[in-house]
Amino acid sequence: MRVGLLVVGWLVVAGLGLVALLRLVAWDSAELLIVLDALTLVVYLPAWVVAAGALIARRWRLAAAAAVIIAAQLTFALPELLAAAPVPAWARHAPVVRVFDANIDKSLRFEAGYVRAIEADRPDLLTFEEFTPPALQSMTASGVLASFPYRCAAPAYGATGFLIASRLRLTGCQVRTVWWEGQWTPYMVEATLWSPGGPVDLRLVHTLAPLPAYWREWSAALAAVGRSVRASGDSRMLMAGDFNATWGNSGFVALLHDGLTDGAAARGEATDMTWPNGAVVPPFVRIDHVLTGERLAVTEIAAKPGFGSDHRYLLATVAIRTRPL
Repeated sequence: MRVGLLVVGWLVVAGLGLVALLRLVAWDSAELLIVLDALTLVVYLPAWVVAAGALIARRWRLAAAAAVIIAAQLTFALPELLAAAPVPAWARHAPVVRVFDANIDKSLRFEAGYVRAIEADRPDLLTFEEFTPPALQSMTASGVLASFPYRCAAPAYGATGFLIASRLRLTGCQVRTVWWEGQWTPYMVEATLWSPGGPVDLRLVHTLAPLPAYWREWSAALAAVGRSVRASGDSRMLMAGDFNATWGNSGFVALLHDGLTDGAAARGEATDMTWPNGAVVPPFVRIDHVLTGERLAVTEIAAKPGFGSDHRYLLATVAIRTRPL
């Protein structure tokens, strides 16, 4: 049994060592690597178990090898875990917008739970992904949209539908697409939100999950999101949605390098996971995000249980700076 456990320990260390090496030399270059990189906060955890067991058994070489894997994980994960910062002083007296974002999982009916949550949370802005025509019909019938007269509606069957609904004026709505498998696939909706703090460049994002049939489309869509940020500037940007990506993925990190701030990480909520929701296992990955430019700041954010969806929904308060930087 001891020999068997030792062999298993070395296999775990060798496998995770390969994952870490590929993160360094081939970051997100294949579908499996994208998924493993997205799970940086959890995929290396077996190395901690191996390290503890090796120390107890006095298998020093194995313990040292496992420690290298742990060091690699910390190197990858610490930028996100240490991103927490105080809410900017200017945000305490700035006008705010409350954002309600949810991937409703291709629902053919807008779940009553969301209606109750919207009525209780009283957001100013609703953003939905995987929004279908039947969901729009049932949402309209519920009456909850009556308080949101400004809308960018782009429902679709499958996973590519969107809805933005706002109490505040919206203009310039455009659906952005990428060419994939012989068709144009929506990945983002752009609009201008006329907030109490002035105009805000609003982006609602949904890149398809990086499954074997879609991972190249996922990469293309994330790259296109980045080009949108660089083309329009990021200072008044508010971006929300299901990115199907984390700080472990190169395309998402590129958005942060372009000047956007991850609202949950900034508020110390890096481990407030959003997927899966209502499953046998607890949520273990954060793929739904609210990002802001330098003239905006998330002051509060929380992931809450979704309704009939595999995603938790996000409720965020976003402050908008009115004075010059």
